[in-house]
Amino acid sequence: MSQTSGPKSRSLSERMKALYNEFPRQFWILVVGMFIDRLGGALLFPFFSLYLTRKFQIDMTQVGVIFGLFAISSFIGSMVGGALTDRWGRKSILLFGLSMSGLSSVLMGVIDALPLFMVVTLVVGILSDVAGPAYQSLVADLLPEEKRAQGFGILRVVANLAVVIGPLIGGFLAAKSYLILFITDATTSVITAIILFFTLVETHRPKESGQPQESMAATFKGYFTVVRDSAFVGFLVASVLMVVVYMQMNTTLSVYLRDYHGVPEQGFGYILSLNAGMVVLFQFSITRWINRYRPLIIMTIGSLLYAVGFAMYGFVSAFALFLVAMAIITVGEMFVSPVSQSIVARLAPEDMRGRYMAVYGFSWLIPFAIGPLLAGLVMDNLNPDWVWYIGGVLGVVAAGGYYWLEWRAGRSRFSSIDERLAIIQDLEDSKITAEEANLKLELIKNSSWGKLAMHDAVNSQRNVRIRVSDQLNGIVKSDLVLPMGLVNTVLHAGGKLSAQLDQYDSQELNKLIAGTTDIQDTHHMIAGDDHIEVTVE
Repeated sequence: MSQTSGPKSRSLSERMKALYNEFPRQFWILVVGMFIDRLGGALLFPFFSLYLTRKFQIDMTQVGVIFGLFAISSFIGSMVGGALTDRWGRKSILLFGLSMSGLSSVLMGVIDALPLFMVVTLVVGILSDVAGPAYQSLVADLLPEEKRAQGFGILRVVANLAVVIGPLIGGFLAAKSYLILFITDATTSVITAIILFFTLVETHRPKESGQPQESMAATFKGYFTVVRDSAFVGFLVASVLMVVVYMQMNTTLSVYLRDYHGVPEQGFGYILSLNAGMVVLFQFSITRWINRYRPLIIMTIGSLLYAVGFAMYGFVSAFALFLVAMAIITVGEMFVSPVSQSIVARLAPEDMRGRYMAVYGFSWLIPFAIGPLLAGLVMDNLNPDWVWYIGGVLGVVAAGGYYWLEWRAGRSRFSSIDERLAIIQDLEDSKITAEEANLKLELIKNSSWGKLAMHDAVNSQRNVRIRVSDQLNGIVKSDLVLPMGLVNTVLHAGGKLSAQLDQYDSQELNKLIAGTTDIQDTHHMIAGDDHIEVTVE
């Protein structure tokens, strides 16, 4: 007996088409460009520590110093890039960063002297990391809030698809010539820049906004606003601790497994490919699943998984258990990565996204500066297993930090309820108008802790628009947009809509608005020389 196929039996092509249609075309252009660029990086970066120790015959402490220099210079580049992203737009800064990244790869591949390599590292870090805030700001600009976690999840799937291929090819090429890896990385960056130059549309044009552009000094002064955001800074501190642990996967782990467990480059490539393969297969479905839960709880669970997975490397010695540890780490990674980026995008005002993203880069730059160095000191002077024991402890501490933020945001949520009730009471008592109440409610909603307390699943808010225009010349005298909840409060419990509307018959106006909200259609009223139009949006 045959059965009619339902929605769950759609073909793979239909599901892919439906997924494509959920996101704007510009987002997919960015995805394609990122895949090409990340493919080049995935060939090189996992083997960078191996390259340094073999080419220059240095120990892990010196490797940590090089990573620290790169992190310090990257911090400078990111801060400059964040400010310029908000001032000049996203696209131009992104293209500049890609071009400089390509040039830096070639320079690093041909330099033979360690002192010169360290000098170039400083320059390269400044130039190549300028584009980071622009890239993240583009994603936040292109996607609505309720889609950002899923969008960042898609980006991770594509990036890790590159990592599935990259380490396998990179491990083979590294055994022959590291220079080929550097040249390939540079080529992919240039190709990406060319594609985005012709296809990507600028999403932030401050010069066309009609507002006077702030001075360069004021642009950089905006960083003081970012660091005064207590909720954001708390999230940043917890993220630094978490990334210090995660950073060891791409810096210390390869050398540790090679020198203390005899795992060759190709074997480490298999471990990283497991990580990337799991992300490709499961990241998007996991992101959709966790989207129903509170983001900071997800961050807490993900950090605990990091603690377990990285600590395992200090206790096990079989290659199969190395793979199990990486699988645990990967699940944690699939939890925290898209959620953390969506949290930052939510906390950042649109006109300051570049600077918020730049400061959030601290969560990677600080671990990049100190993580490999501290791990190198431990490996060179103590039992190397302590790197992973300490990593487990830091993972637990980071999880505690995220849980504290959730508790603090919860307190803010309950406090905001009391504040909202007080505002509604003032509205009902005619102490304030609905327009004034809306402004106060927006201040609560847009406060730092208020944003952190929100859930990612954002319901669209319906508004009532009241537009007053002159009948004779059509000039708009006022255009008021209020949430329907506040309008209903005025209609049923009393209060005033706005001081601008006091001159009209309140009973007739309220009757007009009530009819509009019930039928959800446009209603009109003539009041003297004025034409009043009410619509629900």
